[in-house]
Amino acid sequence: MNEKEAENRIKYLKENLDYHNHKYYVEDNPEIDDYEYDMMLRELENLEKDFPQFDDPNSPTKRVGGMAKNTFEKVEHTVQMASLQDVFSFDEVRDFCDKVKESEDNVSFVVEQKIDGLSVSLEYRDGEFVRGSTRGDGFVGEDVSENLRTVRSIPLKLPEKIPYLEVRGEVYMPLKSFEKVVAEQELSGEQVFKNPRNAAAGSLRQKDAKITAKRGLDIFVFNIQQAEGIEFKNHSESLNYLKKLGFKISPNFKVAKTVSEVLDGISEIGENRGKYSYDIDGAVVKVDSLAQREALGKTSKVPKWAVAFKYPPEEKTTKLLNIEINVGRTGRLTPTAVFEPIKLAGTTVSRAVLHNQDFMDQMKIAVGDIITVRKAGDIIPEVINVAEHKNENLPYKIPDKCPSCGHDTIRPEGEADTRCPNISCPAQLVRNIIHFASRDAMDIDGMGPAVINALIDNKLISNVADIYYITSEDLLNLDRFAKKSADNLIKAIEKSKQNDLSKLINALGINGIGKQSAVLVTSKFDSMDKIISATKEEISLIEGFGDVLAENFTKFFKDEENLKLIEKLREKGVNMIAEKKADSDILSGKTFVLTGTLPTMARNDAQKLIEAAGGKVSGSVSKKTSFVVAGEEAGSKLTKAQELGIPVINEGELLKMLEEK
Repeated sequence: MNEKEAENRIKYLKENLDYHNHKYYVEDNPEIDDYEYDMMLRELENLEKDFPQFDDPNSPTKRVGGMAKNTFEKVEHTVQMASLQDVFSFDEVRDFCDKVKESEDNVSFVVEQKIDGLSVSLEYRDGEFVRGSTRGDGFVGEDVSENLRTVRSIPLKLPEKIPYLEVRGEVYMPLKSFEKVVAEQELSGEQVFKNPRNAAAGSLRQKDAKITAKRGLDIFVFNIQQAEGIEFKNHSESLNYLKKLGFKISPNFKVAKTVSEVLDGISEIGENRGKYSYDIDGAVVKVDSLAQREALGKTSKVPKWAVAFKYPPEEKTTKLLNIEINVGRTGRLTPTAVFEPIKLAGTTVSRAVLHNQDFMDQMKIAVGDIITVRKAGDIIPEVINVAEHKNENLPYKIPDKCPSCGHDTIRPEGEADTRCPNISCPAQLVRNIIHFASRDAMDIDGMGPAVINALIDNKLISNVADIYYITSEDLLNLDRFAKKSADNLIKAIEKSKQNDLSKLINALGINGIGKQSAVLVTSKFDSMDKIISATKEEISLIEGFGDVLAENFTKFFKDEENLKLIEKLREKGVNMIAEKKADSDILSGKTFVLTGTLPTMARNDAQKLIEAAGGKVSGSVSKKTSFVVAGEEAGSKLTKAQELGIPVINEGELLKMLEEK
């Protein structure tokens, strides 16, 4: 394919992908299946790679996420992204409408859902998306353009070449996406997002746009901030125009000519909020006429032409029927209230999380009590108090035996959660094996979540040690394995037996012990036997370890089930000895920061070389930094080093330092 043919094909593919992207993500009306879309996207990716002269920052290929960024540049908003005055009753809404009507004649209002997400600005020049930023304090936000390009309902190219257009929208996480992200976080043992709004904010501010792309974010656009070459009389007119341009606009907005119609619109949104596929935290009432908005003006904080109505928290009483204990994948025992079904915020609920023992002790909650449940616009109902308690009902205590495996539960000092410490507990099995096989742990290539679930479902593994008892024949009996893939996995398992002891310690999933703390332990105790014999006092003397972490660590190695597991690993030849470190101090006392892409090695490899020579590697530049090792596309760390006068070297100069040994 010559250059001209490639250019034409790239143009064709981009136009088709943009069209089908809009049909799927904005209109919810796909015309082709996912496979056909994916094949076109792959072809475009390959062509852009072969013909880089046609690279386009707004190509559909950028939807999967661009390069990671270390910082977000500040963006000054030409038009303030103001917040709104909150009101909490219909009387306050009437007062607002009446004041507007006193100042202006023939006023119409627009009633919209108040989406619970993160407010952003999207800027376009000549119809091309050029920048996206967060609201920040309303005057200054942060440039999150790369991350916003991954939100598939944001058009990257408009059908009209408007000289300049800035719109405001709310990025949110749909409830289905939220449930999926939380499930993945629980599976990997991460701290879970509390609600969809926090999830949206945390996802949009990821330093790696590829992570943002996986989070399933969406957006509703609700305002034109400024525009060149187009004019409108009314807000509702501008919303319809934005829809024509391909934006996903504020859903089901209503134009209301009377106060009664405004209140009906608010009521309708409130009655239906349990049916939406996203979270809202109220309704917004705005003056429709843009000229009247200009005349009404604003205070120092909020516009006078709009208010945000917040629905009052809805509370109901019900009878507590039972308290169930669920064992999470991190071993945490979570009590859940099961009560007689009640309707809250448009949905029927019968369960609510009770968090931990301290939370229940504060309420002295017992099965049979009459409890008060609230759902204030959030998707998760909560028990807020005991409305009626009978003396014969004994306050509930979390059991001292794990309901999944029967093992004694523990409550580590300083923690609110009760846990099951048994690494072989069935409820924790999937999460424990995923962690055990992960790159920073035993690094078993090819053993991802799908393979692990297949092994568990076919009863081939019931704990992490069983991994080393799997045979090629076992794998060939599973649907997903051919001979080559089975042999490759067995080789990866065999290879992992030679890992350093520190990787095994990290892989065991001890509460509070990660990659770095595992290295610190094995540098002090160089064999599994010495670790098992170490006292709490000896462990607490390790740098970064305190009494609580030392207690968790030693308890793990005193547990009979865990000791049996370690013996099974030892029987299959898993290494139980720490590597002997080279006695090199050539870089002792020196701190390095790595930035950009190095010519011949990954930054992880450079870090290992520096640490092996006695140096330290930090993630940020400070006055204590000795050298910054910079590669291609070095970012803010290089700038800061230059500002502080920190020596900047390249990969070759680093290797020369190491050779001088």
